[in-house]
Amino acid sequence: MILLGSLINGLAIVFGSLLGAILRNISEKMKDTVTKGIGLGVLVLGIQMAFKTSSFIVILISLCIGAMVGEALGIENKMNEFGLKLEKRFAKPGSNFADGFVTASLIFLIGSMGIIGAIESGVANNHQTLFTKAVMDGFMSIMLTATLGVGVLFSAVPVFLYQGIIALFASVMMRYIPKELLDLLMGEISAIGGLMIVGISLNIMEITKIRVSNYLPGLLILIGIITLQFYF
Repeated sequence: MILLGSLINGLAIVFGSLLGAILRNISEKMKDTVTKGIGLGVLVLGIQMAFKTSSFIVILISLCIGAMVGEALGIENKMNEFGLKLEKRFAKPGSNFADGFVTASLIFLIGSMGIIGAIESGVANNHQTLFTKAVMDGFMSIMLTATLGVGVLFSAVPVFLYQGIIALFASVMMRYIPKELLDLLMGEISAIGGLMIVGISLNIMEITKIRVSNYLPGLLILIGIITLQFYF
């Protein structure tokens, strides 16, 4: 079953979020400390991923062009608006539902692990990478829900759709992509994703407020540039 890994990943987030909702009575001081700890962990992860690049210039160009596209499309605003609509339907007024949804979606979506795992599911029906990611995301969703609210639970939907679409696409297209290009793409995608994750960590720790969602088109820009370099 090609979508098994994506399904398990989504269910792990739902289960972790439900457990996190039960633990919401912990003190604000503890929530703050744990949230900062998550931010530090995410920061280290992002830095490790960022160093996997072989060309920071390409990463920087892709990130900047992607940011311009994202700002023009208003991706961050649209994600927040979607989160607020869910908030009106499922959460109490004044809650931080949208922040939880957007933050969790970005943490769970960005990075090469989900992409590589989805490709493995699509090409070889091997779900081990996504199973590992499910365990990580499940524990992360517990604390995110305890600190940011039930909006985290709904991030399971974009995670399942995102990874599922990649798996289905990979099952058809990956046979036509040279292994050398695929390896190169995975390294660079991991690097640009790492920089975005650094931005997320700074937001989690409330050091600054970066509109990380607006950088997402940079992933597509990067894939285009690397592909052109490979063939030309």
